[in-house]
Amino acid sequence: MPNDPSAPKPDHVIPLTRENILSGRIREWVAKHDDSFRPLTDSELRRTREAMFPPDGRPDGPVWLFGYGSLIWNPAFEFAEKRPATVHGLHRRFCLRTFLGRGSKDRPGLVLALDRGGCCRGVAFRIAAERVESELDIVWRREMISDAYRPRWLTAVTPEGPVRAIGFVINRGHERYTGALSEQAVAETIAHAAGFLGPCCDYLFNTVEHLDELGMPDAGLSRLADRVKAIRAAG
Repeated sequence: MPNDPSAPKPDHVIPLTRENILSGRIREWVAKHDDSFRPLTDSELRRTREAMFPPDGRPDGPVWLFGYGSLIWNPAFEFAEKRPATVHGLHRRFCLRTFLGRGSKDRPGLVLALDRGGCCRGVAFRIAAERVESELDIVWRREMISDAYRPRWLTAVTPEGPVRAIGFVINRGHERYTGALSEQAVAETIAHAAGFLGPCCDYLFNTVEHLDELGMPDAGLSRLADRVKAIRAAG
């Protein structure tokens, strides 16, 4: 149920597009509206990206990325191929609090991250060798605005065999990491939060819808979505 007209509305929505990421508009909005938040600088972004490719920081071929949330339904980067994929040892969880993109200071929201344990089904995207540097720049500017995520090499199991893919795992030491909240607490938060990227519930509903379309439903997220709808219906 994406773009639900009854969902809470932020004062101003900035779409998460390739252009808005590249122009720095998203990062500027974050810095302007949350003085407690320090976005990573261009040099910090570059260092964390280059650290994934020792010894010289440059990839020597195509690169795979693992998407488990909004990257599935709004990647904003160019890719040559995508496959259904499963990662073991990590699971998808609403455990990162946000005061901006999908929430506000008055009503913080929650977004997904990979956390320890279990497994996660998502999508592996292959970026062609000639596009790796430009497209990873977009991904890093989107996912690594702060140090709330840790980029890691993961083994993503696909129907055509395993691939080594970059995934964004929660930084458990980050101040906005929530740990394991109750399902009711998560649902209450998502039902009422909205930020400059739109309602938090749309983020959840889009993820559920696209996982269903891909034939990899997430029972926990579907149950959470039903609970969010019930909370909103009750007013």
